[in-house]
Amino acid sequence: MKLWRSIGLTLLLTLVASSSEAQFVVLDPANLVQNILTAARSLIQIENQIQMLQNEAQMLINEAKNLEHINVNSLNRLLALIATTQQLLNNAQGMSFQLAQAQATFLRLYPNAYGPGVTPAQMDADALERWANARFALDTAVQIQAQASQNVAHDQGILSDLIASSQAAEGILQATQSTNQLLALQTRQSIQAQQLQMADGRAAALERARAVAAEARSRALRTQFMQGTAYTPNPVDLYH
Repeated sequence: MKLWRSIGLTLLLTLVASSSEAQFVVLDPANLVQNILTAARSLIQIENQIQMLQNEAQMLINEAKNLEHINVNSLNRLLALIATTQQLLNNAQGMSFQLAQAQATFLRLYPNAYGPGVTPAQMDADALERWANARFALDTAVQIQAQASQNVAHDQGILSDLIASSQAAEGILQATQSTNQLLALQTRQSIQAQQLQMADGRAAALERARAVAAEARSRALRTQFMQGTAYTPNPVDLYH
């Protein structure tokens, strides 16, 4: 709008000037108007080209932002938390978490029934080992629960960092990376829940199995007693 006003004012002044000096210069008003309109169109085209260049420059800036990485990387912190809890499981005493070893130990210590050749001393030793396994399982579960409680504070710190980076994200890549790391945090918490469930389930299963084995031991002792086999008490060291 301002451009057309300027053009109109220029045209008016030119016509006035040409009228006052008509005795000296021959001027074609129609040609002058056409030249001014042509110049105006050229200026408009230049302005449009400048605007297009500015738009393209902004587009390039936005694309560059979309390729920028966030400054927060929580992967190592999350893996460290998972490794800490896993180390507690690896160091667990008593019944192993390894399938083959666990199966062999379970069949030996938790039989459906004792054979007639098993001595009371062997049954007492098995009972003591079962008690130790149950205690170790409870100890592992308590340690993992305590570690999970400590991990809450770490998770809160990681979550705060990721939310801050997500809110400050300027491009698609930064926002995507923040989302991925939030998902990684959720995955770590799911893994921790599985670890807790394994430890708690192991302790509960061993306690139930110990009760079943105790019944089998009682039946075997009763059978031996009814058959006239003498039972000799054996000292049991619960702190061995």
